[in-house]
Amino acid sequence: MPLLLKPVPPNRGARWLTDGFRLYARRPLAFTLMFTAFLFAALVVSLVPLLGGVLQMMSLPLLSLGFMVAAQSALLDGPVSARQFIEPLRTDPARRRALLTLCALYGVLAIAILILCDAISDGALERVQRLMASGSATPEDVNAVLMEPGVTNAALAALVLGTLLSIPFWHAPALVHWGAQGVAQALFSSTLAVWRSKGAFFVYGMAWAATMVGFGMAAALVFGLLGLAPLGTMLALPAGLLFWTVFYVSLLFTFNDSFGDAGRRGANA
Repeated sequence: MPLLLKPVPPNRGARWLTDGFRLYARRPLAFTLMFTAFLFAALVVSLVPLLGGVLQMMSLPLLSLGFMVAAQSALLDGPVSARQFIEPLRTDPARRRALLTLCALYGVLAIAILILCDAISDGALERVQRLMASGSATPEDVNAVLMEPGVTNAALAALVLGTLLSIPFWHAPALVHWGAQGVAQALFSSTLAVWRSKGAFFVYGMAWAATMVGFGMAAALVFGLLGLAPLGTMLALPAGLLFWTVFYVSLLFTFNDSFGDAGRRGANA
């Protein structure tokens, strides 16, 4: 089925968020276990000498596409499982090569950004990682490194370059999987789609920011009034797991609004 790039009004950005939460609520355990399985696999991959970091970054396009496949399946009342991370690699050789090329390209560019940002920070980011990995670092030690002048510039560079990198790769894996596009065409189509829907993506980002800040403030207020502030801090990990899982679930809706219904297309792919 051919893809058709459609205009997306800005107010759809907030709808992507609510649609993500609504679909997650239909399969909360399955989606959460799926994301947890990916985190565990990423942890194991990180142990690979020299290539662990690159392999982790290379897996991110498959993470987003796997969740889109799972969300499509949930919309059709089908199963949701970690096996859907590798389902796109079981298609024809041309699409498999294109997906693997996207993964490799994303991994190399992401690592290049991290190396550049570490250089801008004069090695501060690497020192923070070593401190946290040591398990013996105090908050004062970490804060001392984070207060170094280059850290702010490195964080800003990471934000800008990371955003620029995400634009061509946002829809690209799905365009290869459901649209059978080549690597260059998928990257171009994704960039064009995000640019044409920039208002919706801005609202989407603001809605996510408001949701997370609002949750943090509400949790701090409630647990503070109850005298249970440490318990509120403990909610950060499960809340982060929830929000990241819903974020990946919501990616399908950004694609559907930009290119058409992946659910119907998936049945004919």
